[in-house]
Amino acid sequence: MSKRRGLVGEFWEFLNARKKWWLAPIIIVMVALGALMVFAQGSALAPFIYTIF
Repeated sequence: MSKRRGLVGEFWEFLNARKKWWLAPIIIVMVALGALMVFAQGSALAPFIYTIF
């Protein structure tokens, strides 16, 4: 029987197998910036956030 894993589980297995730990901070920062842009899209902070990029 094969185990069903999500995207996070597959990524974790990749990091463990390939020893690519330097990828983890890059992915975390990209996800955090994406979440910031999604959550701030409808707020008053949106013009200030988009000027950064």
